[in-house]
Amino acid sequence: MAASLQIICGGLPLNPLPHERKRSSSLPHAPVRNPKLTQSEKRLALKNSLRYFPVEAHSTLAPEFLKELETYGHIYMYRFIPPIDMKAYPVEEYPVKCPAAAAIMHMIMNNLNPKVAQFPEELVTYGGNGQVLSNWAQFWLLMNYLSNMNEEQTLVMYSGHPMGLFPSYSDAPRLVITNGMVIPNYSSREEYEKFFALGVTMFGQMTAGSYCYIGPQGIVHGTTLTVLNAGRKYLGSGDLSGKVFITSGLGGMSGAQAKAAVISGCVGVIAEVNKDALLKRYEQGWLMKWTDDLEDCIKAIKTARSQKAPLSLGYHGNIVSLWERMVEEYKATGELIVELGSDQTSLHNPFGGGYYPAQLSYSESQEMLKTDPERFKSLVQESLRRQVKAINALCTAGMRFWDYGNAFLLESGRAGADIKKENGEYKYPSYVQDIMGDIFSLGFGPFRWVCTSGLSSDLAETDAIALRVLQDIMKRGIPDSVHQQYEDNSKWIKEAGKHEMVVGSQARILYSDDEGRIEIALGFNTAISEGRIKGPVVISRDHHDVSGTDSPFRETSNIEDGSKFCADMAIQNVIGGSFRGATWVAIHNGGGVGWGEVINGGFGLVLDGTQEAAKRAQRMLYWDVMNGVCRRAWSGHPLAQGVVERAERNDPLLKVTKSNDVLDTVLNEAITD
Repeated sequence: MAASLQIICGGLPLNPLPHERKRSSSLPHAPVRNPKLTQSEKRLALKNSLRYFPVEAHSTLAPEFLKELETYGHIYMYRFIPPIDMKAYPVEEYPVKCPAAAAIMHMIMNNLNPKVAQFPEELVTYGGNGQVLSNWAQFWLLMNYLSNMNEEQTLVMYSGHPMGLFPSYSDAPRLVITNGMVIPNYSSREEYEKFFALGVTMFGQMTAGSYCYIGPQGIVHGTTLTVLNAGRKYLGSGDLSGKVFITSGLGGMSGAQAKAAVISGCVGVIAEVNKDALLKRYEQGWLMKWTDDLEDCIKAIKTARSQKAPLSLGYHGNIVSLWERMVEEYKATGELIVELGSDQTSLHNPFGGGYYPAQLSYSESQEMLKTDPERFKSLVQESLRRQVKAINALCTAGMRFWDYGNAFLLESGRAGADIKKENGEYKYPSYVQDIMGDIFSLGFGPFRWVCTSGLSSDLAETDAIALRVLQDIMKRGIPDSVHQQYEDNSKWIKEAGKHEMVVGSQARILYSDDEGRIEIALGFNTAISEGRIKGPVVISRDHHDVSGTDSPFRETSNIEDGSKFCADMAIQNVIGGSFRGATWVAIHNGGGVGWGEVINGGFGLVLDGTQEAAKRAQRMLYWDVMNGVCRRAWSGHPLAQGVVERAERNDPLLKVTKSNDVLDTVLNEAITD
């Protein structure tokens, strides 16, 4: 029998306990983990999981949880999967004392919606291991705390664990989330597997663990901009008709590539080993065609190429096989039928199911992950070497390739692939460094919002407001350096509603700077107060943004003063957002490039039509962008310096430390060989 939201918010169901249940055979499941726990560590993991339950339940739950640990490598507590249609319900349906708590519940349940989440029963939203929570007991407790929260309390979350409600004040965040904040010396993959199995930490990815994921739409726009700008930079044109872009991955984030290719006007070919993931995108209409035959794939590419017809083509098979077949085609015909290439497999987790070796089928890989993880690792690295060899051959012939921020360069290099130049630099750039870095330096990044009423009419109204704001700003006059960004985003928001990108919550995304974000947010807030938008709007962003993430191989890869390995920006971003008006804040160890490789922070802010919400949006959004712009300006980026100079002229309260030019002649005289 299905439960109501009232029941879901009532706390852990203990009297009676829910019936024991098995994993659903109709849903995809996370790869089995292999934490290699000792007997004493298994005992500790079991003890930690039983802490959520009264003593009288232990004899029932202990053997069950132990079996989960030994079978799947983690205690998910499948018995406690809520018997409810998991989705983002209209905000007024949640039983709460604090309206902001209802908006947070809306976001959490969207992250776990089977139409949105990659492995919903394992609480994984995307990326193979991006957890919303660590187990289902935490879900029940979290919903109960949110239901009971008032405006003078803040809920504290430790890596999925609800630590409790603490006295606070009305201007403070209602929720503070930390995920994976393990001491740096212990942030290794091996240690993570153990800590996660023990139930003491978790990998929140980026927007999974901060409850701000909006489905693959969240990256469609950024992917569209990346492909368009790659065409402008590498091919000399934003017209990509008849051009072929080959990549891999049709999961929670990478699934956006199919839709983005069509919006960009090119032929997008995306390899995916997991047929369930491929069919999910096909059934959602994001993928136009698919095949599991390489020869059919080549024919379809040539046809679409000659017709200059936009196409999203899924290849059910390994990306290595596709790259190697493209090399064969070039050698046989002399025709290079691909212009652009990348990769979006989950290489932040290469040996735990984020990347599958070409030597094995998908099912064989799943089995080897459990039975022989060392052999699996060896095959993954061999497969990466083959993939790079094929990419190198095609790039020598004229293709352009970039790292899509998924740790492809990092893991290929660790595997011994021929991925570096003689000077030790990578042969291929990070897409942030080479294609999108200037955009971040100008203060543009992925701003997003969710209409918590669940009404498509509210989303349409927000689209209209956002477009009107962008056009008004352009009419007032903008610097030449940002003109292309405003043009691209105006075109995007005009077209967004036509592409059926809503999966789960009524959400939208666009790239904007602080001026655009603030005016759009204020426009939403006014529309809510006037009743043109029927419910609160949550504004947020991808962590992959101007200020949110310190990631030396992605977001901060174009910072060249030596500080790209420092995480001050992300930490300051979250601390500053917390006292400038965010409804909730989150800070994570780990993200798109992996555990221990990045620190990233996010936020959510609820607009409810009040003047207080307007003040919060102005304070918070300005800081959220300018923090990162000023960091880039200090590192010497000229575009960021220009933004800071204009901001200081317009804001008498802003005083930023300047980076002075340092002459090469002085350095040459001071330091001699």
